Amino acid sequence: MAISFVAWLLFAVSSIQTYTIKAGISYVNIPEQKAFHPLQSDTVSVKMKMSGWKIFLKKLQPDTPHIQVDLSGLKTRSFIVFTNQLGYINRQFPVDNQVVSVSPDTLFFDFSKQTQRKVPVRPLYDIQFKKQYGIIGDTKANPEYVTVTGPLEDVANIEFLETDTIRGRNVGADIRTVAYLNKHQKNNITIYPTFSEITIPVGEITEKTVELPLKVENASRYTSVRTLPSKIKVTFLVSLKDYNKWSSRDFEAVVDMESWEKNKVQSLSVILTKIPDFCHVISIEPQNVDFFVRR
Repeated sequence: MAISFVAWLLFAVSSIQTYTIKAGISYVNIPEQKAFHPLQSDTVSVKMKMSGWKIFLKKLQPDTPHIQVDLSGLKTRSFIVFTNQLGYINRQFPVDNQVVSVSPDTLFFDFSKQTQRKVPVRPLYDIQFKKQYGIIGDTKANPEYVTVTGPLEDVANIEFLETDTIRGRNVGADIRTVAYLNKHQKNNITIYPTFSEITIPVGEITEKTVELPLKVENASRYTSVRTLPSKIKVTFLVSLKDYNKWSSRDFEAVVDMESWEKNKVQSLSVILTKIPDFCHVISIEPQNVDFFVRR
């Protein structure tokens, strides 16, 4: 029985079987001067012939592959038939994985007016810095704007395009990289150019402390309002090259009497209403102050 089981197992993993997987779709050879809306999901079922061993591995590590769909046929009609593209689709898979059919077999499209718009590039990043290092200036994209082409109703809703996430670990120097733009699964739009060169200035940072006078807001109905203390200390992180650039004149701290009038609080919270760019506040002392009011 053991020998029969092993023989059956070897036969099962070596024989060719039919297996169905889910696959995302993307579009190539999009006709110029035509904008379209797919009228179905961007995921299809692909029926394939492959060995039992590969099916076993697929079940252990399931994934969702992507297949490209040739849209050149939309020049003369409003639908694409997968049966007519099986040869093209099979070339996108290993030779021992044969695509038999795709469901649904027909993709339908709705055409609409095409338009163009320039939108800004917004870099995304997830960066961990060396100790006492950080971003010390504006992140720049080149180009800053890209051209989006597609259906009017889709393009009108795009205010900006994000890049793929730029990642870095233990970073202690400027980052210069090329990042591709993310369509956010909008397959019916085109972007030119499809990437942008991103520069992120990185430098050494240090702590600095300044003393600020407190301003009192919404105190016009009172003869006088005095806070205790009348000044606070703000500690922030700043780049070494800008250490002498920022002083107490570049910050502003206020307390608001409305919080006392509405909520009858015993002390007033300190609010920073003005902070220089790329200065990261790490502490305010004190965070709340007592006050005296003369009506």
